[in-house]
Amino acid sequence: MVRESWASRVGFILAAVGSAVGLGNVWRFPWMTAKYGGSAFLVVYLCIVLLVGVPGLLAEFVIGRRSKRNPAGALARLAPGTKSWGFVGLFGVVTALVLLSFYSVVGGWIVRYFLASFTGSYFAAPGEYFGTISFGWEAAAFQVAFLALTALVVLGGVRGGIEKATKVMMPLIILLLAVLAGWAITQPDAGSGLSFFLDFNPEPIRNDPIGLLQAAAGQALFTLSLGVGTMITYASYLGEDNSLPFDGSVIAVLNTAVGVLAGLVVFPLLFAFQGGLTDASAGGGPGALFVSVAGAFTQVPYGEVVAVGFFAAILFAALSSSISMLEIPVAYLVDEHGVSRRTATLSLAGVILVTGTVCALTPDLFTFVADTLVNLMLTAGLAGFLVFAGWVLGSDALAEFDTGAGGLASSLGVPWLWSVRTVLPLFLLVTLAVNLYSLL
Repeated sequence: MVRESWASRVGFILAAVGSAVGLGNVWRFPWMTAKYGGSAFLVVYLCIVLLVGVPGLLAEFVIGRRSKRNPAGALARLAPGTKSWGFVGLFGVVTALVLLSFYSVVGGWIVRYFLASFTGSYFAAPGEYFGTISFGWEAAAFQVAFLALTALVVLGGVRGGIEKATKVMMPLIILLLAVLAGWAITQPDAGSGLSFFLDFNPEPIRNDPIGLLQAAAGQALFTLSLGVGTMITYASYLGEDNSLPFDGSVIAVLNTAVGVLAGLVVFPLLFAFQGGLTDASAGGGPGALFVSVAGAFTQVPYGEVVAVGFFAAILFAALSSSISMLEIPVAYLVDEHGVSRRTATLSLAGVILVTGTVCALTPDLFTFVADTLVNLMLTAGLAGFLVFAGWVLGSDALAEFDTGAGGLASSLGVPWLWSVRTVLPLFLLVTLAVNLYSLL
């Protein structure tokens, strides 16, 4: 079977950015920023993206391009005779299924809000509306619609489905958010929201340094799609002429820019039309964005139009990320077991439909998976990939890093390799231990 590949470098970058952008930026990022003190969280998050996220991204790229396989197949192929590494890669495949189990429920919420925005049916009582539609059989039904859209794109393959869809969706996401941000920051009292988001205030760091660091690290890994094997899978479709350091840097910058754009929409809106953070937005939780921003739309001129644009951007972002999550187990079945793409996609969509329905019907389970389990699995997964790239591949990882990189990027190879071998795994393992201690 001839393995698929990207048609263009731009297609790969946009697909990878689409995977990274997702709900991590436009749903979870504003919620976590509000919960952990605004600008303080933003600064810590940006530091972790730069110092941990980008090197981790490059480690996954190296594994993927060198192996031309999904996470499980990649680690098994690059470490022949050592079955344990194949299980580490398989852990990433399982993580993708766990992620999609709650992610598809949130995707269903977004489909519901996008459709409801045309009439403004949630404007009168945003909190009550979210409470009514967030969990239960209706939530499960809208999850099916979101999963169907995701599966439809994955069925089209790498070039005909994923690449074509993300080439349309990513520019639309950025355009919609940029227009909304440009409008939001010009509203009366929007300056207070900008100050909360951008003016550095160290107080939250002093008050809860461990909690803020845990949240920022989890957000950085979640929003860059690290630790699950997405970037291993996407890089496995790459040619040898791509510069991995350049592509990784572009992806990280674009991903962070979209998160900041989302913040420039949400916080000026909340401060301009609700006088600041509401209990829902400040307290966090999965409904924070929906309840607080929907409340602001009730007072916005032509609120229905603004709401349609906002939730369209979120829907495109959610789809671009869920597509990449589904592609991981699909690639595993296609590569390792010779299953057709159609059979793999439809079978896995059926599995996620069942697990997602359980999350939609069980709010406590949903919250545990979205808040705690995913952070633990992503942290453990990335630590495993870093140790593999640094110690198992070693000089081969450095050779793959240098391929297509050029002089300046190649000079960063040795420092990158040693950070992947030592500092970054240690940071992630300490973070994992702290998270487990907090949980227990």
